[in-house]
Amino acid sequence: PQQAPARPGAGRAPAPPPGTPASTPLGPFETIARQALVVDFDTDAVLLEKNAEERMPPSSMSKLMTMYVVFDMLKKGRLQPDQQLPVSERAWRMGGSKMFVQIGNQVPVDALMRGVIVQSGNDACIVFAEAISGSEQQFAELLTQEARRIGLTDSNFRNSTGWPDPEHRMTCRDLARLAKRIITDFPEYYRIYNERSFTWNNISQENRNPTLARVPGADGLKTGHTEEAGYGLTASAKRGDRRLIMVFNGLPTMRARAEESERLLEWGFREFENVVLFKAADVVEEVPVHLGTRRTVPLVGGKDMIVTLPRSWRNRLQARLQYEAPVQAPVLKGQELGKLLVSGQGVPNLQLPLLAGADVERLGLIPRIPAVIGSWFAGS
Repeated sequence: PQQAPARPGAGRAPAPPPGTPASTPLGPFETIARQALVVDFDTDAVLLEKNAEERMPPSSMSKLMTMYVVFDMLKKGRLQPDQQLPVSERAWRMGGSKMFVQIGNQVPVDALMRGVIVQSGNDACIVFAEAISGSEQQFAELLTQEARRIGLTDSNFRNSTGWPDPEHRMTCRDLARLAKRIITDFPEYYRIYNERSFTWNNISQENRNPTLARVPGADGLKTGHTEEAGYGLTASAKRGDRRLIMVFNGLPTMRARAEESERLLEWGFREFENVVLFKAADVVEEVPVHLGTRRTVPLVGGKDMIVTLPRSWRNRLQARLQYEAPVQAPVLKGQELGKLLVSGQGVPNLQLPLLAGADVERLGLIPRIPAVIGSWFAGS
């Protein structure tokens, strides 16, 4: 696969004007992050965003994509947790954060995963890259290809680690999508992101993610830092039935990263809530059916309809149904028949599909005659 070309200005990420706030449904919100995004995991509602589409150097947060590929190969049986992978001289010599693998050694996949996730080991990333694709350059092409496949539209990879490269770029939006895919697709491996320390080669290293110790319910994912990118973090936390994903970059210090991550996640849990408008099987409306074996068909959501709303605006929610009636028979269960439109001050505009809750067959010719005649008189 070909590398996606770098966009114009894909070098150093431009800082926003001083004091530019993030936008939220509650109004402007101050954050010192250059780029930021907070989303609800279940509803994909955007709670806060600032330059979320700006292509930026993701530094070690791009290791999430490296691990997505590793997890996928484990799931498909193309890698095994106890499989031993060789350490090349290139991997051993790699600078930056390290797992401290030794040249010529064989290291099990299970340990390498923790070397990447907990210790942010650049050397462990290269061991994976060379084992999977033969070279790190070919592995980077695989990362870009896989990113496109799972819907990361603004990500381009030139290495496995996030090592500075003017064409190695991601956005906050893509990192949030990637975090959601890891949590959804690989729950058995996602648990590793919550491990606080890992020891290899008699060297114990702590997980750098500050939210694990500071934010109740936090259980992942990955920090990043380079001189160009500043301090960044992709994090997730779950409380009760709610999970939030937060991504930011461009913080000036490690302490600022820790404090801002706690502030943004606590704000997201405190100021917003998930509201169940109706359950999957709840009948929202009965819609008349023309020439059907039953006179009406129930409108249902087909799944639980949950929306994320600012707590202070919940009472201002407005909802209205949109559908055409009567519906012409036959009607198939699950057929989309209308929409629920949600709006209101401070409420994101939403369109939620409504489905037929039952099959309705078309009347046979003889029973249809009185129904047709009846519709004539009703129309007059």
